[in-house]
Amino acid sequence: MHVVISGSSGLIGGALAASLIADGHRVTRLVRREPQIRADGSEEARWEPRAGGVDPAVLDGADAVVGLAGAGVGDRRWTAAYKARIRESRVRGAGALATAIGDCAKPPAVFVSGSAVGYYGETGQDVVDESALPGQDFLAGVCQEWEAAAGGARAAGTRVVTTRFGIVVSAKGGAMGRLLPLARAGLGGRLGDGHQYWSHISLPDTVRALRHLIDSETVAGPVNMTTPHPATNREITAAIGRALHRPTILPVPAFALRLALGEFADGILMSQRVLPARLLESGFTFEHPTFEEAVTAAVR
Repeated sequence: MHVVISGSSGLIGGALAASLIADGHRVTRLVRREPQIRADGSEEARWEPRAGGVDPAVLDGADAVVGLAGAGVGDRRWTAAYKARIRESRVRGAGALATAIGDCAKPPAVFVSGSAVGYYGETGQDVVDESALPGQDFLAGVCQEWEAAAGGARAAGTRVVTTRFGIVVSAKGGAMGRLLPLARAGLGGRLGDGHQYWSHISLPDTVRALRHLIDSETVAGPVNMTTPHPATNREITAAIGRALHRPTILPVPAFALRLALGEFADGILMSQRVLPARLLESGFTFEHPTFEEAVTAAVR
């Protein structure tokens, strides 16, 4: 199988590429610099999502394209310029891949494009699945545009799956990669009142789910990449403490988060109780269905 991946230098893309390579599949990584020869056996191809996009020949005949590129949502404070970068990097990247797929003589069978549970906005205590309406905040708008851009590949007959990621539990990066070192230092208290639901998935289950979606020929449209058991921030904080054998008694008030992080803090304090209905319907099973299992595996 030949899989082309954008965002392969990130947490999820890197883990997916490594998994595919380990099983003997051909992987082409899309990069924004001059391509190099890699020791892991994968290939590199140049793309410029802001300008020229990607040469359709790179995607032509591939079995799957996986689009995971995008500026980190929590990498810096949300200025107007950085919010524009968050939106542009996702929408233009997905659009460039969809356009190239449309120009292929033999389009890829499937385009798996990133998205996020931010699509739903604030859900409070309500349980939502892929049938729920979108939210009204900034990230919800970005996710809607992101998914719409990826959807352009359908005109070529390519199956399009938009993966709405929750928090990926890993010590190697992402939001949890930032929280775990703080918890090890005894600074891992709940955030805000701790009642907000965080929908999550372990990194190994993320990779397994992506490969499942590539192989499952009948699954298309939005798919929530979360476990069946979303947990509150208070529950997550306690589980981290148990996994690390560290106290988690110093809460971070909501006002302090907003002072430190600005608008991005609202995403941390937002409650999103999201279930993976489409994954479960397609027969996927989780190795780490609870946060306790996911964080234990991450820090092992």
